[in-house]
Amino acid sequence: MTDPQPMPEGDTAAVILAAGMGTRMRSAVPKVLHPLAGRPMIRHLIAALEELGLARIVVVVGPGMEAVAEAAAPHATALQAERLGTAHALMAAREALGEGFADVLVLFGDTPLVTPETLRRLLAARRARPRPALVVLGMRPEHPNEYGRLVTDRRGALTRIVEARDASARERRIGLCNSGAMAVDGARLFDLLVHIGNDNAKGEYYLTDLVAVARARGLRAAAIEGDAGELMGINGRADLAAAEAIVQARLRRAAMEGGASLADPQSVFLSFDTRLGRDVTVGPNVVFGPGVSVGEGATIHAFSHLAGAVVAPGAVVGPYARLRPGARIGAGTHIGNFVEIKNAEVEAGAKVNHLTYVGDARVGEGANVGAGTITCNYDGRAKHRTDIGAGAFIGSNVALVAPVSVGKDAVVGAGSVITKDVAPGALALARPEQVEVRGWAARRRPRKRAKRGRGRG
Repeated sequence: MTDPQPMPEGDTAAVILAAGMGTRMRSAVPKVLHPLAGRPMIRHLIAALEELGLARIVVVVGPGMEAVAEAAAPHATALQAERLGTAHALMAAREALGEGFADVLVLFGDTPLVTPETLRRLLAARRARPRPALVVLGMRPEHPNEYGRLVTDRRGALTRIVEARDASARERRIGLCNSGAMAVDGARLFDLLVHIGNDNAKGEYYLTDLVAVARARGLRAAAIEGDAGELMGINGRADLAAAEAIVQARLRRAAMEGGASLADPQSVFLSFDTRLGRDVTVGPNVVFGPGVSVGEGATIHAFSHLAGAVVAPGAVVGPYARLRPGARIGAGTHIGNFVEIKNAEVEAGAKVNHLTYVGDARVGEGANVGAGTITCNYDGRAKHRTDIGAGAFIGSNVALVAPVSVGKDAVVGAGSVITKDVAPGALALARPEQVEVRGWAARRRPRKRAKRGRGRG
């Protein structure tokens, strides 16, 4: 019996605040577009929200952040024309969000690791009696430092959020910190927001003041606790690296729980969409870029790099192999060391074992491609295809100048440069005739000794 699936949150919406400049990243790229496991961090957060089945997701962006809006598509975006604080950013989403939602989740685009399970807990706390007007998601980081503190009363109700710089010594000792995520009563959200002022040093409207505003109107606020690693905010490159480590740990664990064997998990890097079948074996120091699927029982040996590739069941890849986008590796194939495959299909049982480049090509079923072979697919202006028939044998150090085809069961001799099609079953040789000069080495030796003698004089 399977566990029941959570009901979709059809009466719930979410707003992601992503208008910040992210100056501490020291980058021309908006902070929320920096990648984790091969996709922008904001897409990780959107994916978690999409899993909940929300009625609407709105992303708040700043001026000149069209790339963020593109990354958020097909979800709506709202423009915060002036950056006047987090509450002001949320207010900017009012028109795009619309009305009629029982709950609104408010999240920050630079907190991408929050899971659907945690968001469900947050919503459940908002809906539980006595139905607080808002619930803040707290955490206990090892080093609280700059995080705001969640101040609660004796009954555990949240009374206010105090920023670290404004906290007293006693408040600084509070371990429960603000993650920035909250769930708010949708019917009250914007009525509360309009009462947030900007009487502070920066003249900004702070979302953290929402707790005090709600309390002043006799409404209840609450806090729940989540995992600090899951709720970490990304401000700089060091945070990005720490978040990458967390994402990789999740992906590795999921891969192994799904039946794949990782010989040295810490050295294997996966992408958000990597798919490893059961009984796949992955050696040390393998990197999976986006768009890779590996079928059951395949082996990916050490130091291989795959991106945009499909590997069929039982294939063997590497070590030191590179599969580039468009590589399609058939069942039971062998792709060996220092072999590069790009936009090419290697059919079942074929072997490309050593020091070879196959690009814009087909290698037929059971064919063998020898060491040092290259498909010359680019003429300086356009790409052309090479077709190698089933059962063909390509000798070592062969250049196949595309467009060209080698027929079924044909043989191409080592060292050949093939510029014309080879018929099925034929032998093709395209190299200079071997010349042998008998006695040449013996005649050369005295001359070499005499030359060395003059050099010592």
